[in-house]
Amino acid sequence: MAERPNHSISSRKQPKQARATELVAAILEAAVQVLESEGARRFTTTRVAEKAGVSVGSLYQYFPNKAALLFRLQSDEWRQTGGLLRNILEDTRQPPLERLRSLVHAFILSECDEAAVRGALNDAAPLYRDAPEAHEARASGKRTVQTFLREALPEAPEAVRALAGELIMMTLSAVGRDFSGSPRTPAEIESHADAMADMFCAYLGSLGHRG
Repeated sequence: MAERPNHSISSRKQPKQARATELVAAILEAAVQVLESEGARRFTTTRVAEKAGVSVGSLYQYFPNKAALLFRLQSDEWRQTGGLLRNILEDTRQPPLERLRSLVHAFILSECDEAAVRGALNDAAPLYRDAPEAHEARASGKRTVQTFLREALPEAPEAVRALAGELIMMTLSAVGRDFSGSPRTPAEIESHADAMADMFCAYLGSLGHRG
């Protein structure tokens, strides 16, 4: 059974003053750089502190250990992905299938742009996969997708929409992860995103999407 995260995986305290906020921002930026260059296995608080130009003691004021720092990076990534979902799928100015197409392109591009960091965070996932924030991130994404599908498939049974949402998100995540595992050109990203969007749109069409 996976060990549940405890207080040691959370930030020690939150910055309240501008100087402290800048310090945390510098630490997080350095953490991303170290993660990109070293990977999760060689990622240490000492390397991050050196990269940020701060003492390890200063880092520990906000992040008590490596797990807490990785967890913060992962939490920020969850918020970013969730924001991407909401901003695109809830934009009712565009027809549903156009929104889905835009989401696929934005997601694949994001996966490729941040492949090194995302890959390293996936390696560290056992540290926080059962954290409440992880469950909430998944639940929030699921709610956003289901709200979108209720609009896109108004006559489909709830069970059909639930399955469609699960298949779309699982496929998007798996393909994005695998596709971004190798360097890609803009043309490759565009063509693969187009093909995946076509596949999803055809799938929704088969389920009864109209308009």
